[in-house]
Amino acid sequence: MPTMPKAIAALFFAALGYFCGDLVRPLLPDGTRTGMLNETLAGVGLLSGWLVSGKHAGYGTRAGFGYGLTSGAVLSFWGVFLFSGEKALRFSLDRRFDGPIEAIQAMIKFGLEFYVLIGTPDIIIAVVVGSLFGGWLTEWSAKRWT
Repeated sequence: MPTMPKAIAALFFAALGYFCGDLVRPLLPDGTRTGMLNETLAGVGLLSGWLVSGKHAGYGTRAGFGYGLTSGAVLSFWGVFLFSGEKALRFSLDRRFDGPIEAIQAMIKFGLEFYVLIGTPDIIIAVVVGSLFGGWLTEWSAKRWT
């Protein structure tokens, strides 16, 4: 059921995902295709805010901080999962792997490389502070409109 806290959480975490895409883009190696990076992270943030933060709104400010951080973790996990999967799929279509197990292993390797790449203080601080604020904002909207 749509509620105002779900909508606010979805919009905020979509904006956080889009912003983090802008922070990640300069860290990628030259020649990396980043066509839909921001839009994909915004979509993941939208779902993360709606399904995690918005769903749990109304349990207090401490809980708000907790599910805000959970939404940020979900955003980073699924973002890395999608982009490492896309890279493994691209390599697979170029026939660089001998079988599906090798492709899955490469996907895990690509994901770990992406986590090392985005493990800069700027991105970590943006995700943590943004997630805490997003959880607080969701909780504030739950108190105000429900």
